[in-house]
Amino acid sequence: MVRKNVAVLVSGGGTNLQALIDAQKKGIIKSGTISLVVSNKESAYALERAKNADIEGIYIPRGKDFEASLIKVLEDRKIDFIVLAGFLSILSEGFVKKYNKKIINVHPSLIPSFCGDGFYGLKVHEAALKKGVKVTGATTHFVNEITDGGEIIMQKAVEIADDDTPESLQLKVMQQAEWIILPLSVEKVCSGK
Repeated sequence: MVRKNVAVLVSGGGTNLQALIDAQKKGIIKSGTISLVVSNKESAYALERAKNADIEGIYIPRGKDFEASLIKVLEDRKIDFIVLAGFLSILSEGFVKKYNKKIINVHPSLIPSFCGDGFYGLKVHEAALKKGVKVTGATTHFVNEITDGGEIIMQKAVEIADDDTPESLQLKVMQQAEWIILPLSVEKVCSGK
């Protein structure tokens, strides 16, 4: 079996990237190989995580040539799939269509709740707590031209405690949902299931 080449796009600390690296080491991801990490922030700790795992890490500055530079890097390295893991930029409709069903994202809620434009990071968890919902979670989905609007791959629910804060809920959703379903979703997509 030929393993698929996976690129992970990041903007920050890279906790989801680390979950993917760990899952690859444990054999959870066996149909793909994380072969590239691209950050649009030079100081992103995710690039250090990539270096520590012997994965090529590249910084591409956000600007008018970002997507053209990214496409060249992806094509040069024969990337099959792209994972958005804490990547805090919206990709253009043209880019998304070029990589139709080749880009997956993890979102920290049960889509269609608390998603779309403006819903990222702590804002998602603040909205869930403000609404008073008792269950939240995470969703992996294919990326299309609508923010958080692509076909759902997997979801996992997480119960909200009465004393949760946005920060405690964020950590709980990462540990109990994101770090579980993201590697499973990468394996599912790479294996063609």
